[in-house]
Amino acid sequence: MQASQIRSALVLVTIAASLIFAVDTPADRGASNAARAPELQQDQQQLPESQKPLKVQTELVNLFATVRDKDHAILANLKQEDFKVYEDNVEQKVAFFSKEVNLPITLAILVDTSGSQQHLILAEQDTASRFVHQVLRKNDEAMVMSFDTDVDMLADFTEDASVLERAIRRTVVAVDASGAGGTAGTVGGGGGGGTAFYDAIYLAAHDKLTSEAGRKAIIALTDAEDNDSKLSLKDAAESAQRADAVVHVLLIAEPEGYFMAGMGYGGANAAKRLADDTGGRVIAVRSEKSLEKAFDELTQELRSQYVLGYYPTNTKRDGNFRKIKVEVTRSDAKVLTRRGYYAPTE
Repeated sequence: MQASQIRSALVLVTIAASLIFAVDTPADRGASNAARAPELQQDQQQLPESQKPLKVQTELVNLFATVRDKDHAILANLKQEDFKVYEDNVEQKVAFFSKEVNLPITLAILVDTSGSQQHLILAEQDTASRFVHQVLRKNDEAMVMSFDTDVDMLADFTEDASVLERAIRRTVVAVDASGAGGTAGTVGGGGGGGTAFYDAIYLAAHDKLTSEAGRKAIIALTDAEDNDSKLSLKDAAESAQRADAVVHVLLIAEPEGYFMAGMGYGGANAAKRLADDTGGRVIAVRSEKSLEKAFDELTQELRSQYVLGYYPTNTKRDGNFRKIKVEVTRSDAKVLTRRGYYAPTE
């Protein structure tokens, strides 16, 4: 059995087991139904097709939520009754809840190797390498991509942190004769020289994370400025939402004066859009010390999430976007989770 199949099985077993134990079914009723099973089955087989019960397929919507107080400290002692979930302003019944998150984590680590990152690339390599060794546990997986004018796969999904570290160490900011950053790549790219950030998000989400199970996150180390993608910011955000992937952006600033000079605002806005739409965070990074702190925060956050699952009352399989809002009873708390999802299609 392949690793992805094992991970999918683990996810299904974890959720199914929780749902089974959440159902309050008297033993005598279960025994009675078991005894009558052959009789009921025979009766149903004899019914005309028009009178047989309809089978409605409703998919469980999973939400991974981080809750912080007004001082930005993570709240880890909340209970199911502390949460309310709304879909398109209609309250939903929470069918699955856990604060002991055992579901596997699948990470896509994206490293910006355009010229704007040359001053912090070594620090990015050091802290990202430490991060994968700290955060990955058994059955977790991660992959590494770099992007500038193109998007390059440096390591496909693996549980081996050493393989990931070697891939991270291979990231290089190349400077061409004109002084512009960029490397020849293998995937994507608009061909005009620059940074294909949106393409990188799309490829990581659409091509790699969509088929993965459990918790999924994209961690991008970049200034989020894009001037070379074939795809738009909207395409990138939608691909992450459809893949149920959270996007965290470590917003790497140039040396002093980068933001003060009026640069980077487009990138900051794009990073905020991606994070807000998917339930992720934007963390500004202006030094090696702040980069280490950012990775430490992400490590804590990935291991301090609540899992809430519900069966939507809207059972239409129309492919439309459904807005989600999660509230908690504590007035000083803020919930970080995705803003919605796309309904399945026929």
